[in-house]
Amino acid sequence: MLKVSDLSIAYTHQEHTLRAVDQLSFELQAGETLGIVGESGSGKSQTLLALLGLLRKNAQIQGEIVFQGKALLQQTEKQWQQIRGKEISMIFQDPMTALNPYLTIGTQLIEVLQHHEQLSYAAAKARTLDMLDQVQIATPKTRLTQYPHECSGGMRQRIMIAMALLCKPTLLLADEPTTALDVTIAAQIIALLKELQRQHQMAIIFVSHNLGVVAQLCQKVHVMYQGKVLEQAKTSELFKHPQHAYTKRLLAALYREDR
Repeated sequence: MLKVSDLSIAYTHQEHTLRAVDQLSFELQAGETLGIVGESGSGKSQTLLALLGLLRKNAQIQGEIVFQGKALLQQTEKQWQQIRGKEISMIFQDPMTALNPYLTIGTQLIEVLQHHEQLSYAAAKARTLDMLDQVQIATPKTRLTQYPHECSGGMRQRIMIAMALLCKPTLLLADEPTTALDVTIAAQIIALLKELQRQHQMAIIFVSHNLGVVAQLCQKVHVMYQGKVLEQAKTSELFKHPQHAYTKRLLAALYREDR
């Protein structure tokens, strides 16, 4: 489904070049989940933005990204508008900046379905209410009339997740999707992602600092540091037998009940 080959992303500022991602390569099959872990600034979010065509205009990009036979780095903005939100969707890290503060929750969610699937307002509203219910939003009809600032951080996070899942994308990019959620709600969201993945063979790239969640959801893991992949392995193998010193330090930071 997805093949990334030698992807490099760099930015130049005052004659200094910062390489955010350095020769990243991986493949992802339908129904598979790849976890990307590493400290802040390691290139995780930049990788996701490249896959969605949302890098800054001054980004210097090299390499190749092929998604279902399409060379994504060669797509025009008009072509990207047909891909984003429908074929590839993203759960952004900060819902307060990702959601439009001037539009109600209902307007922002319903227009996704009207744009991509040409549904009537009534049909789009019905599916939106159903999805809000699936992500454990209480009184979804009321939430449709509210603005983002009227919702809590956890509520906004679940609204972002609902928006990303509305069109049942082929590839879901999840950037720290459970950060603002309590443990119970986070577990419900992970269960929902697994079920939708099972139903639709959706592939997921899951970026997180939470190695416990990565262990639950992902079949394989890439460990990134300063734009490079230091280690990649099946999840079970990585947790049992980490090879790189940096990976060992990340795993050593996990809370354990026997300590």
